Amino acid sequence: MSDPLHSAITHAIDDEMNAALGRITHCIGQLTEEQVWRRPPAGLNAIGNLLLHLTGNVRQLILNGVGGEPDNRDRPAEFAARDPLPIAELMRRLSEVVGRAKAVVAAASADDLCGIRRVKANNWTGLQSIIRCVAHFRGHTQEIIHMTRTLLGDEYAYAGQR
Repeated sequence: MSDPLHSAITHAIDDEMNAALGRITHCIGQLTEEQVWRRPPAGLNAIGNLLLHLTGNVRQLILNGVGGEPDNRDRPAEFAARDPLPIAELMRRLSEVVGRAKAVVAAASADDLCGIRRVKANNWTGLQSIIRCVAHFRGHTQEIIHMTRTLLGDEYAYAGQR
């Protein structure tokens, strides 16, 4: 599709996802494996769990919700994981799914964006699924930034300082 609205949507999604992924990458680059998997007080998630969760959410909401790929997400497993995956693997998975999601959005037809699909337990248009995914991604990005700043204190390097 090459109409101006679709181009604007694609550009906006690319910009938002790239910015959020860049912030996550900046934070993760300052942390050790142990810090990424450190669990704050009981009931809260480690940053590693949030990275697994974001990967699953992007896959479900965009790859499935817009692209029609099968939904085989195991959301509880994202939060239950206690065997730490290496940082490089977590970031590879997240970067890959974000890249695939951006490609799905770029290739989406008007029917893909406007048609109703069953996503999780909801009947959403493709565009609703995309907007919810990006908002969710940004929310957890801010959480990861906050957690990184809490872990590192005065050692936290703001973007552009390194």
